[in-house]
Amino acid sequence: MTPYPTVLAQEPAGGIAGWAAGLVETLGGPGAGLAIALENLFPPLPSEVILPLTGFAAGQGVLSLASALFWTTLGSVVGALALYGIGALFGRERMHALWARLPLVKVSDLERTEEWFRRHGTKAVLLGRMVPIFRSLISVPAGVERMPVPLFLLLTTVGSLIWNSVLVLAGYALGDRWELVESYVGVASKAVAVLVVAAAATWLTVRLRARGAAARHRRG
Repeated sequence: MTPYPTVLAQEPAGGIAGWAAGLVETLGGPGAGLAIALENLFPPLPSEVILPLTGFAAGQGVLSLASALFWTTLGSVVGALALYGIGALFGRERMHALWARLPLVKVSDLERTEEWFRRHGTKAVLLGRMVPIFRSLISVPAGVERMPVPLFLLLTTVGSLIWNSVLVLAGYALGDRWELVESYVGVASKAVAVLVVAAAATWLTVRLRARGAAARHRRG
């Protein structure tokens, strides 16, 4: 007999949802926290699947709603702290050395980015926890720039709690229709990805044109 009620009447049979459902049903809240910690470290694992599924499990009695929110937020913070540590270990000097080897970029680009993060890093970390794709990535520059750990933990906890609460409560309310959350958040994730690709393409086009114009000027 398992220590948690056998629930998830509509339990997913396989894939990421099935894996997450197995963790939650076997370990309860800590299983949900582990899944979300791994989601932070490996962004292809979608929080829009894990969190609503955890909310659905709470609605079915596998774990309490408070446990679902506590453990998923703790998992988010642990995963984010690991990425912060990677950024801190990599460090600013290594970042500059790597940047200098990249084509089509200037040291001034990185310096402007660093200056922006120094001015807006607090808002970036807090709000970044609520933006698909950037949820995980924002922890790395925070580590590179050595944002004070207590401040980073506070911002990450608040931002993660808001994001997790929205998706867990949505799954809790929707019950066996929890997959609707994945559909809507998935659209938002795709929109963010398209915007990032478009911005990168625009930046690359501008930089290539500037380099071409500079080369023609030198020849002239």
